[in-house]
Amino acid sequence: MERDGQLELYGLVAARLKEAHTRVRTLQVPEGVRMALSRKLLVITAASKHDLADAARRLERLMNDLDEGRFPEDPDSGRSP
Repeated sequence: MERDGQLELYGLVAARLKEAHTRVRTLQVPEGVRMALSRKLLVITAASKHDLADAARRLERLMNDLDEGRFPEDPDSGRSP
């Protein structure tokens, strides 16, 4: 029975990761911000292989940040060309 719950959570996380990647790809933000968000998604993806529940929590926080317009700072801003 536990295995069924784990598979269900895996499917949910996989679908949410796909949605998150699509949202990040289509955001109208500087490239540095998009790269920072993509790195966060890669970390969450890697974490899902070891601790699925933690990855689901981290992904939910990231999605909430996206919903509320909270993005990481652009690491390239403030640099001289």
